[in-house]
Amino acid sequence: MTAPAGAQAERTGLAWRRTALASAACTVLLLHSAAQRHWGAAFVPVLLSASTSALLAAVAVRRERALRTGRPVAMSPILPAIASLAVTVTAASVAVFP
Repeated sequence: MTAPAGAQAERTGLAWRRTALASAACTVLLLHSAAQRHWGAAFVPVLLSASTSALLAAVAVRRERALRTGRPVAMSPILPAIASLAVTVTAASVAVFP
């Protein structure tokens, strides 16, 4: 049994939103950690994480809009790949700038 297209679009949109929210929570934790370490190089992961959160939120909105309307919205398939790369670079920066 397959779910209606509307339910699938809603689940996908919610998944993107949860990912963006989790990224924002990580940004807050990194911000707290950087403040405790008196900023310096520890601020680099904060900037990368905040940028990644914004990117994930933007992709989430565009992706959900495209799925809900059923009409193609100018959504490049490269955006999810860029979002994945941003998450990877952010995680690597946390290892480099502890």
